[in-house]
Amino acid sequence: MERKEFLRSLGAGAAFALTFPCLQGCSKDEVDGNLVEEPTGVDFTVDLTSAEASNLSENGGFILKNLVVIARNLQGEYVAASQVCSHQSYDQVRFVDQSGGIFYCDVHGSRFDQDGTPLNQVDGNPARALKVYNTELNGSILRVYE
Repeated sequence: MERKEFLRSLGAGAAFALTFPCLQGCSKDEVDGNLVEEPTGVDFTVDLTSAEASNLSENGGFILKNLVVIARNLQGEYVAASQVCSHQSYDQVRFVDQSGGIFYCDVHGSRFDQDGTPLNQVDGNPARALKVYNTELNGSILRVYE
């Protein structure tokens, strides 16, 4: 092997050796979720008789649609909030039947009351409210809107 070829192969090998660990580490997502922007202009309907809405047939059930969590709370009322957590914008907010029914993000443990009020702080900073949407039931059609 000539010196020129040796240096070229060494350069490529060294570049690969230096960048491969970074590419490997950077490609791994430590959180099961995506960073997204909070939805705006929310105004859609859900047919409660559809398969899509089957989880809303019982109190405590929820569905995800258009980055919104739509839930039937423990009292049987429909509530809706942003699926995007106000803490760090992960799309992991869900409805859980803890504490009478709350919105919960399992990425960092943020908890919110059904009106969007933060129930805890996860990093020592004042928590921001979760965006909550209006719901209106007309027969079997549930409208979710701002």
